[in-house]
Amino acid sequence: MIVFRDPSEVPTDFGPSVVAIGKFDGVHAGHRAVIERLKADAAASGARAVAVTFDRNPLALLRPEICPENVVSVERKLELLGELGLEATLLLTFDRELASRTPVEFVEMILVDALHVSTVLVGRDFRFGHKGAGTPDLLRELGPQYGFTVDVVEDVYVEGSERRVSSSWIRELLAEGDVNKAEAVLGRSVDVRGEVVHGLKRGRELGFPTANLSASVDSLVPADGVYAGWLVDRDTDIRYPAAVSVGTNPTFDDVLVRQVEAHVLDEDSLDLYGHDVTVEFTERLRGMVAFEGIDALMAQMAADVVAARALLTGDVRA
Repeated sequence: MIVFRDPSEVPTDFGPSVVAIGKFDGVHAGHRAVIERLKADAAASGARAVAVTFDRNPLALLRPEICPENVVSVERKLELLGELGLEATLLLTFDRELASRTPVEFVEMILVDALHVSTVLVGRDFRFGHKGAGTPDLLRELGPQYGFTVDVVEDVYVEGSERRVSSSWIRELLAEGDVNKAEAVLGRSVDVRGEVVHGLKRGRELGFPTANLSASVDSLVPADGVYAGWLVDRDTDIRYPAAVSVGTNPTFDDVLVRQVEAHVLDEDSLDLYGHDVTVEFTERLRGMVAFEGIDALMAQMAADVVAARALLTGDVRA
């Protein structure tokens, strides 16, 4: 997938294109439905399939006090969009200049002049241009003048739920540790990616060595607790079952920031330091608690490993 980081980077002979516009935070099931429709429309008309998105949530500039945390980093968003088979993504820098452009200027500069758009796909609540004055209805009004049509994509719902898929819902589910429902809303696994770094090595001292991820990861981390999951070593393409801990280790109370630690099952001598890994969260086993003594902690860690192994591999041995 080609990534343009400014409209000026788009070649003059690029297009025609079918364009979907949105924040695409999390690239969740709703976004995926839009992209599939985008690709179908593009294939039917012989146009290019393009996403237009932003380098930050517009609220980070306009109302930072109420701006939510991103579900994924910008680079992870681009990676996920690329996996969906788009030909290009235009990543716009949401700054004061872009925020001040009128809806007509936005349409002319980005959709028409740069991308030579033939069809625009947006959600029903999509807003654009200065003070959010642009709406899907306005796009429809402008379409005949500039030679494009508008396709408003309806909300997507998870089977058995009356709540529409949204990034806000995903944040709530991750805050609750409900990785099962979050996976359904995302349309993909709940995971975080980072580098394995040196920690306090307390897990190794207790007989449960862990791969500690750096504080800088590419996705929103689920609630504190212990999870059954998988560690994917991206350096070797090997996928390991794991018991995953998220939190600050309240039993010892000497970890200042939340950590993601993965104990790879039955691989106590594995050396992953410096490796690029992804940790996938499959099931929450329990919340994070402070234990009265190391013996109680070790007993619970052993039980966590048994539970994770049974969930992930079907092996019920103690």
